[in-house]
Amino acid sequence: MWARLKEDVEVVFEQDPAARTILEVVLTYSGLHAIWAYRLAHIFFKKEMYFIARVISQLSRFFTGIEIHPGAQIGRRFFIDHGMGVVIGETCEIGDNVTLFQGVTLGGTGKEKGKRHPTLEDNVLVASGAKVLGSIVIGENSKIGAGSVVLKNVPENSTVVGIPGRVVIQNGVKVKKDLNHQNLPDPVEDRCNLLEKQIHDLQREIAALKR
Repeated sequence: MWARLKEDVEVVFEQDPAARTILEVVLTYSGLHAIWAYRLAHIFFKKEMYFIARVISQLSRFFTGIEIHPGAQIGRRFFIDHGMGVVIGETCEIGDNVTLFQGVTLGGTGKEKGKRHPTLEDNVLVASGAKVLGSIVIGENSKIGAGSVVLKNVPENSTVVGIPGRVVIQNGVKVKKDLNHQNLPDPVEDRCNLLEKQIHDLQREIAALKR
């Protein structure tokens, strides 16, 4: 347990260039406090002492602004930078060396039962304000851009941006877009062409009736 707590502190120094001293990190880093509170709450959760686990998690939320359900499964070297507004759901599974920034939500869509929250594999980074929703998998070494909304599985070694999120880089190669902006459909032109065809058809019928 103590080795895990020490490792959590070491990760802060590796990830945050603003970290200066161990005392500063231990006393002032809300992300670290939230992770430690989660680790304690998770112990009680596994022992089916659900009320105590939830009390700890809610106290942590009150003091840190970060909500981590005690039932979530979080690996080693987990880092939350800044952290305000981060939400991690009950059935989330987070691998090793994962980084989350402020405003990230790892939540459900409100439709699933059972496993209803995301799985983040090793070395995933989720940037500020991103929402990863549903029982989906974010593959190893992938990055989720700031403000993205991800609703589908993401392959490993990918970069995802946008609403809804789409893969723009995979295995270091830029993914080509299927949409050609020079050949966008024009619904007005299509409707005019249809009306013109109908007029020609009516003219032919009138000419046939006159004959």
